[in-house]
Amino acid sequence: MRRWWMLALGVNAHAGVTLGLFGLPLVMPEILRHFDVLLPVGGLIANAPALGILCALVAWGALADRYGERLVLGAGVGLAAVLFAAAAFVERTWAVIVLLALAGAAGSAAMVGGGRIVLRWFRPPERGVAMGLRQVSFTLGMAVAAFALPPMARAHGLPGVLLLCSGVSLLAAVLAALFMAEPPHGIAGSGSERAGSPYRQPALWRVHATSALHVVPQVVVSTYGVDCLVRAYGWDDVAAGRLFGVAAIGGAVIRVAAGRWSDRTGLRMRPLLVLTVWSIVVLALLVAGTATGTGLGVAMLVLASVTTVAGNGLAYLAAGELAGPGWAGKVLGTHNTVQNSVSLAVTPLAGALILATGYWAGFAAGLACAAVSLPVIPLSQERRRSS
Repeated sequence: MRRWWMLALGVNAHAGVTLGLFGLPLVMPEILRHFDVLLPVGGLIANAPALGILCALVAWGALADRYGERLVLGAGVGLAAVLFAAAAFVERTWAVIVLLALAGAAGSAAMVGGGRIVLRWFRPPERGVAMGLRQVSFTLGMAVAAFALPPMARAHGLPGVLLLCSGVSLLAAVLAALFMAEPPHGIAGSGSERAGSPYRQPALWRVHATSALHVVPQVVVSTYGVDCLVRAYGWDDVAAGRLFGVAAIGGAVIRVAAGRWSDRTGLRMRPLLVLTVWSIVVLALLVAGTATGTGLGVAMLVLASVTTVAGNGLAYLAAGELAGPGWAGKVLGTHNTVQNSVSLAVTPLAGALILATGYWAGFAAGLACAAVSLPVIPLSQERRRSS
């Protein structure tokens, strides 16, 4: 039972800091008004935490491998809370971007530490469900952000949003610092130890590449989805945010179900393949709906916000299992670094593409990347291991 309590602390830490790290696109209209900038610049501001995340994930992973989750989660998420609060009191665009980037660097500790909890406290037959629940931390954080941040932006502007992100992060950091513990040695040492680098395995490189391609539709939908509803369909800011909040709850359910599916089959990549095909179908309908301006676009936009993130936990877990306990922190840090590198590059490019062509073009770019990922998923290596 204690392992579930540790998982809950990791989920809470990641969910709490997610509001500030990934929830700012939900108040994109307020960001554009506050700074009086065009959509590509607004996208850069909203995703500024990714700049810091990109630089710090591997370092946090190495620290977690050496010192454990308690120090990493408490210090990292706590520092992020301080930086979010500081960003609320500055007005210059460049200063806000710098502070948000630093907050991303600090808060990314929760992205690595939470994943290691699954690998160190749970045995393989439970890891799919545990990682699904751990991945719920992102969707839970985004659901809270969707319901809380747009009303806060309307009432108190962007400073109010940043102070709310700070308070939630601070509470999560304190709980992790007080109650996180190390697992029993027998559990912590379970799994395959590797004397050399796990990157000698081609499958690990392909898992990283698959996730990198999957990031593109995730970024386009999550960053510009609310703005699409507001500008293209005439939705109210708050109503659009709440709709994405409901979708985030659906995404949480799908992630846990995908983890349970992978535990029952003993496979991680085959369920990921099926989920990818599902996402491709949804994205194709989304492109058609937004290109024609019909209600199909709204329905598929909500569904795409669920399907494009459904397989994240499976790829993340596969990377950790291929790494082994001794390399888990560094490999998971690298995995997230790859994802955030792509996110950082895609955000302004997708914004410029949408500005020049339309929302359908941004969604089409995500569709193309999801389709390209199909032959990259390492199915054959997984079959050999399972047999």
